Amino acid sequence: MATIEIKNITKLYGKQKALDNVSLSIGKGEVVGLLGPNGAGKSTLMKIITSFIPPSSGLVLINGLDVEEDSLKIRQQIGYLPENNPLYLDMYIKEYLSFVLGMYAHKKNSDQLVKDAIALTGLQPEQKKKIGALSKGYRQRVGLAQALIHDPEILILDEPTSGLDPNQLVDIRKIITDLGKEKTVILSTHIMQEVEAICGRVVIIDKGIIVADDTTSNLSKMTGTNLVFKVEFKETVNDKQLLKLSFINKVSKIGNREWLIEPKGNKDIRQDIFQFAVEKKLNILSLSQTEQNMENVFRQLTKKRG
Repeated sequence: MATIEIKNITKLYGKQKALDNVSLSIGKGEVVGLLGPNGAGKSTLMKIITSFIPPSSGLVLINGLDVEEDSLKIRQQIGYLPENNPLYLDMYIKEYLSFVLGMYAHKKNSDQLVKDAIALTGLQPEQKKKIGALSKGYRQRVGLAQALIHDPEILILDEPTSGLDPNQLVDIRKIITDLGKEKTVILSTHIMQEVEAICGRVVIIDKGIIVADDTTSNLSKMTGTNLVFKVEFKETVNDKQLLKLSFINKVSKIGNREWLIEPKGNKDIRQDIFQFAVEKKLNILSLSQTEQNMENVFRQLTKKRG
């Protein structure tokens, strides 16, 4: 049996459908990246899995337990870091973690569990401070520590690296990678490199519907080519002009005058693009070859739906 079984979940906010008949199974030990544009339904799905809100219809089972009927038992098995990471800013780190642990009825070795969580999340240098005095990066560490303080089997992390600087991002990413070796993890993020570095599987949601569910390697190959060319023109060029060219299969606009171009036959078309620019009296500001990656796949799957 899957650790998490989601069956035909729909969630309505008034007439707005945040989730539309979503079904998904996640096995024990999987690290799953949950991707989607803003408002796609990612956070709503996470809140339903963690029993924070009920679905309008459908069923979610955690280790065979219904999230609506066995909410308290399920919360014992899940560690949850919400996107806004609500913390008691006037409490000290140890005090806060002991308080959170007390809600899970841990009566033995509580001091050691707090120490372990602090060590795992790298909070030792700041452990004597109040949470309100911490940087954003260390507050995210506290959020992770409270999510794993009771040693849950499942971790649900909603945008855990949002707003962090590059150094903080690397530290938090390593912590999540280490946790993923022992626990089932669902990670919501907008950082594609993070998904490729951490997750073995990716689920992409758009407008409340799952539009892709596969391994990161398979998704990166789904367009049928590994070669993609990024070109920036000085002048305005439209997609019709580009698609008339016999060597181009697909184009995606990624900036004001910047395009991702997929060639036909997986061929190097840089010389052809230069020739096109010369014939049309266009100036090329940059032209580079890249491999198809998760960012390109995400853009293609979500840009034109609806």
